[in-house]
Amino acid sequence: MNKQRIAIIGAGTAGLASATLLSRQGHDVTLIERASELTTVGAGILLQPSGVEVLAEIGSLDHMLEYGHRVEALYGWIPSGRAIMQVQYSHLNEGRELFGLGVHRSALCHVLDTALSGVTHQRWFGCEVSAVTQNGKASTVQFRKDGQDHSETFDAVIIANGSSSQLRPSSLVKYDRQYPWGAMWLIRPLTEKLSSLNKPHLQQKYAGSSVMLGILPTGCIPDATETPLVSLFWSLPVASIPDWQAERFDFSAWKSRVEALWPEVSPLVRELKSSSELLPATYRDVILSHWGIGRVGVIGDAAHAMSPQLGQGSNMALLDASALTRSVEASDDWEGVWHNFNKERSGSIRFYQRMSRLLTPLFQSNIPGVAMMRDIALPVSHGIPWLRRHMAETVSGRKKKWL
Repeated sequence: MNKQRIAIIGAGTAGLASATLLSRQGHDVTLIERASELTTVGAGILLQPSGVEVLAEIGSLDHMLEYGHRVEALYGWIPSGRAIMQVQYSHLNEGRELFGLGVHRSALCHVLDTALSGVTHQRWFGCEVSAVTQNGKASTVQFRKDGQDHSETFDAVIIANGSSSQLRPSSLVKYDRQYPWGAMWLIRPLTEKLSSLNKPHLQQKYAGSSVMLGILPTGCIPDATETPLVSLFWSLPVASIPDWQAERFDFSAWKSRVEALWPEVSPLVRELKSSSELLPATYRDVILSHWGIGRVGVIGDAAHAMSPQLGQGSNMALLDASALTRSVEASDDWEGVWHNFNKERSGSIRFYQRMSRLLTPLFQSNIPGVAMMRDIALPVSHGIPWLRRHMAETVSGRKKKWL
C-alpha cells in the first residue's frame, strides 16, 4: 500500500508494536494516548513463545531479555500435592528451544517504546478521544486536549485502547461483558527467602474450582534491574472485591489460608500488613464479528479481551500487530487490509476465545463437580503424548484451530 496517514489510539502493547512496524513500512503514524506520559502499571504478565517470536521480529527480543524472567513450563497442584497442570514448552518437540518470559508491564512498555523511538512517528499524549467516524475516503478522530476540542483526519484509524474501549464500531460488537471472576494481585522483590519460587515456571495452587493462587517470577523493571520481582495472584469473584477492600475484612485469616495452601509463599504473605497492598484486577469478554470495517480497525484487548486463564492477552496483541503490518503491506486498499487480517487472525482469535471460555470455569467458578472432572481429565491428558503436545501448543499461543 502507498504511504498512509494512520492514527493508532492507545499506547499499550498492541499500539506501540503496531506503531513501530507500520512506521518502518514508511507510513505516517500518529500514536494517540489518553495519559499525559507513558507510565504503565499492572501485574506481571507471561509472554508466550509466539509473543517472544514477535519481539524478535520487531528486533526487541535481546532488549526484553535484559528484564524478563525465562519461563519454560506451567505447573499447577491441588492441596494433596498432586500435579494437575504440567505444560512444558519442550513438549512441542520442534528441535529448537522455546520459552516464555515473565515480565513486568512497565518493562514490556519500555522495550516497545524504545523500538518505536528509533523510527519517525508522532505521538499525541494527554488526548481524550471521544469518537472515531469515517466516510469512504478518510477517518476522523475527535478528541479533547488541554481543555480544547479538536478533530483530525487520517487515512485510517487503529483502535488499540484496551478491553474497556468505547471506540469500537458498534456494528462489529457481538458481545461485551465483564467476567464474574477477577483477582487480587501484588508484586514484590524475589528475595532469597522466596528462593523456592525462583524457578523458570508459572506455578499455581488450586483448591476446588473456587480457589486459585498463582506465582509468576516477573523479571525486573528498567529503573531497578538489580531487583528481580515476583507476582502473586489470588482469584476471587468480582462481587467479593468490595468486601476485600473493606476495613472489616479479616486479612489475617486470608494470610493463614494462603500459608496453609502453599507454605513456600509464607515469607511473602507474612510481611503484608493490609489487604490494601493487593490490587484488584477485572477482565472482560469481548467478541467482535470481525476486526475492521472501512478505514477503522480494532486490535489487542479492544478487539478480543478474554479471561487471563491461558495467559494470551499481551501475546495476542503482539500477534495482531505483526499480522496487521503484513496485511497493510500486501493490500492496495483498506478493504483488502481487513480481508487479509481477518483471514490470518480469525482462526487463532476464535480458538482462544472459545478455549478461554471453556477452561475458565474449571479454575474460577463455584460450579459443583467441575474441579473433580478437571483433576481427573488433565493428568490423563498429560500422559498422552499427542494431547500433551497440543496442550503445549495451546499455551504457547500458536494454535489456530482445534485439531
